Amino acid sequence: MNTFGTALKVSIFGQSHSDAIGVTIEGIPPGFEIDTQKILDFCQRRAPGNSSVSTKRKEADIPRFISGIVDGKTCGAPICAIIENGDFRSRDYDKLKTVPRPSHADYPAFVKFEGYNDIRGGGQFSGRLTAPLCIAGGIALQVLSSMGIKIGAHIYEIDGIKDASYHPVDVTEKDFKLQDGFPTLTKESGEKMEKAILSARNNGDSVGGIIECAVVGMDAGYGSPMFEGVENVISQAVFAIPAVKGIEFGAGFDTARKKGSENNDSYVIKDEKVTTLTNNCGGISGGITNGMPIIFRAAFKPTPSVAKTQNSVNLETLENCEVLIEGRHDPCVVPRAVPVVEAAAAIAVCDIIFKNKYI
Repeated sequence: MNTFGTALKVSIFGQSHSDAIGVTIEGIPPGFEIDTQKILDFCQRRAPGNSSVSTKRKEADIPRFISGIVDGKTCGAPICAIIENGDFRSRDYDKLKTVPRPSHADYPAFVKFEGYNDIRGGGQFSGRLTAPLCIAGGIALQVLSSMGIKIGAHIYEIDGIKDASYHPVDVTEKDFKLQDGFPTLTKESGEKMEKAILSARNNGDSVGGIIECAVVGMDAGYGSPMFEGVENVISQAVFAIPAVKGIEFGAGFDTARKKGSENNDSYVIKDEKVTTLTNNCGGISGGITNGMPIIFRAAFKPTPSVAKTQNSVNLETLENCEVLIEGRHDPCVVPRAVPVVEAAAAIAVCDIIFKNKYI
């Protein structure tokens, strides 16, 4: 299923090389004013072909709203928006119909859809589908902003090169400002990351990385234990992003290396509010927000489309063979994925809040 959410439902449709891709959004309250220019600006942060470290595929990524908004405000009907595809070269994928690319969805999709899967550009499994995700996320960010909730993300690490981190307790919207041209908090780390990405591209290879995201301004008491916990819902949305292979909240896996006395977040009163001295839990305890910043990091695998000959199989002849992937691909998806992580987090948080309020 390409649908996420309970109170806020987001459905993505289309394929990488179909005529258009799009999104349907249900659950935004009627009468909410949508700033479409902000949506466009947000989508442009993800758009391809805008930097030396992204794919050369050039798409305008201009969303066209076809329902749900009248005179700039939501009308209660489902919001539907599409983005037309234009700059694609389907011929690059002619040889891949029966020769699956390593670490892509080609083979399992071939099995699941009995050979009828759309191989062009990865079809419905492509990172191209994060464009409509950003439309929904851009709207969710505006809704959350009206509630005083802000979300920001940055590249935390690429190829072993680390950026600065958000302060686990005192992060605010002011800390979400990114460097011009590259989404890091510090210029020096961004320059080193860019060099690493270009080096990988020049060697016909790719690199992965980690994105850190923070949600600030969310009160305590949202979420549920067990299956509907805040971590669960955010993780489900974030794992919709192709290439995400892991997620951790707060101190994450480092908590396994701490003593209980070191890991516990002690409560204190500050400015007449309950707060904690540390934030190893990442703002979530028992699946419910505790009023501290929600902080998580998502790990992205290296782009599997590399310009090197790799081993594969021929699904028609059932023989071993080699494959050389052609086409235009990101040597690292992480820089363009920063707004996508923000979008996924915003959709998840909106759904959590709407469920608390309306259901």
